[in-house]
Amino acid sequence: MAATVVNKTAHPFDKTRLEALLNRRFFYAPAFEIYGGVAGLYDYGPPGSSLQANIIAEWRKHFIIEEGMLELDTTIMTPAPVFETSGHVARFADWMVKDTQTGDVLRADHLVGGVLEARLAGDKEARGLAAAPSSDDKKKKKKNAKAAAVKLDDDVVKQYEAILAQLDNYSGPELGELCRKHKIRNPDTDNEVGEPQQFNLMFTSSIGPTGQHPGYLRPETAQGHFLNFSRLLDFNNGRVPFASAQIGRSFRNEISPRAGLLRVREFTMAEIEHYVDPEDKSHARFADVSSQVITLLDRKVQESGSNQTVQMTIGEAVSSGIIANETLGYFVARIYQFLVKIGINPERLRFRQHMGNEMAHYATDCWDAEIHNSTGWTECVGCADRAAYDLTVHSNKTGQPLVVRQALKEPIVTEKEVAEWNKKALGKTFKADAGVLQKIVEEMPESELLRLKSELNNGTTTVTFPDGKEFQLTSELLTIERRTFKQSIREFTPNVIEPSFGLGRILYTLLEHSFWAREQDVERGVLSLPPVVAPTKVLIVPLSARDEFAPLVQEISLKLRKAGVFSRVDDSNTSIGKRYARN
Repeated sequence: MAATVVNKTAHPFDKTRLEALLNRRFFYAPAFEIYGGVAGLYDYGPPGSSLQANIIAEWRKHFIIEEGMLELDTTIMTPAPVFETSGHVARFADWMVKDTQTGDVLRADHLVGGVLEARLAGDKEARGLAAAPSSDDKKKKKKNAKAAAVKLDDDVVKQYEAILAQLDNYSGPELGELCRKHKIRNPDTDNEVGEPQQFNLMFTSSIGPTGQHPGYLRPETAQGHFLNFSRLLDFNNGRVPFASAQIGRSFRNEISPRAGLLRVREFTMAEIEHYVDPEDKSHARFADVSSQVITLLDRKVQESGSNQTVQMTIGEAVSSGIIANETLGYFVARIYQFLVKIGINPERLRFRQHMGNEMAHYATDCWDAEIHNSTGWTECVGCADRAAYDLTVHSNKTGQPLVVRQALKEPIVTEKEVAEWNKKALGKTFKADAGVLQKIVEEMPESELLRLKSELNNGTTTVTFPDGKEFQLTSELLTIERRTFKQSIREFTPNVIEPSFGLGRILYTLLEHSFWAREQDVERGVLSLPPVVAPTKVLIVPLSARDEFAPLVQEISLKLRKAGVFSRVDDSNTSIGKRYARN
């Protein structure tokens, strides 16, 4: 008998039906719902919790275990000086605008993007290039005037498309100019909006009963890695490269979280900090992934006003300089492989490079794994080259050396000019100015020291202070000699490559990619989750309700659970097909 072919694309994706299914089966729900709820906060139910746990378990296998990473669990509450030093207090912010009449707050880039996308969709509808919305959709959007079918001039369409292609690259003042130029208003009220203002996304708090120690809920887990770098390096026997990894909660006070799990204020992150020699960013396993084909959207294409992607192997991307180095390329490939393994549709997955203005203050290069869903392309994983920024700023602030000391195979022998002082005579002659004079001379470049040496050999030399004061030196006070130095230890601050995963976003896009409706009955929605992450691994469905079967069912279920296999028993009176479908 031939196998039945299942047509999963018989019906277009229906977000309303998916959300109804997720709500009915309690995958997740708004937190504090009986009190009216709070935007951007969600609770996971049994299947949602199990799905997230399975994604995390697979992430841990794919990265921590296979890559031999060092796992951490650091605190959420963080003293303010940590984020002041890291730059988050000054720069971890988004641009917001306010409705001039109601005071409603909207994120500026999302407002511009949403309004222009809706105008383009209306243009397509007016040109007959897109199906008109159903009567149900019209009822849902009757408040939203921006969805009207209006044909735009061709030049306007090109202009809107160019703006959207580089939307993430605009500064706050530029977003304000776009709102004025293109008459962008609050779509919910049709009121004008004010000038963009920066809003810091961190939740403030205090530590201790007196409130004298300000703190923040962490917006990322990364700083916990960096502050423990010296201990991690010792644990790894002083060798680089190595990576630390952490899975934990983070918090961001989002301006207007209106996209379900795609934009929340409390979420689970999985972050890796891979420490590498800045002079050697090759990767030992790069050859294993160099032939992996991925879809790329680089910054130059976006800055030209286009969203045209290109497919190429990771090896080609690195060798051509599109991706900066092997280690960054290696993790881009491994991120792709993980997402596809857990069920993300590879045809709806791309890697987009950050443009200059959107780059985080700590990054020198960054690629986002963006997954396409019903709201468009959503960043779900960021892969950034943080260079030596974090370790350097924390070391400078605390005085603690966050460096690698590496024994050299061959000592480095150098020669240089060195100032030799008669300190007793120097102090008697110049008194309070002696220390400053000594510092100025010792910080001189080699060429200046050679000039002083030549002049001292002829009698005297003159050193000028920044304030213009001049001091005469003789060979009785200062001599400059050429010395040989042998360096056996190389000391350097490692660079950091950071893959950062938003697990809630990955979970939601996976649910969208896994949802379909039966060809004969659109109301019968199905979630076809891959076995590796599916909440229920085995369903036990007794064919008979006879009492003598109960002990056998219980025995099978217990054996499966003892073996670590999550199973459910459905012994209700409905048909086998319905029991299978609802579990």
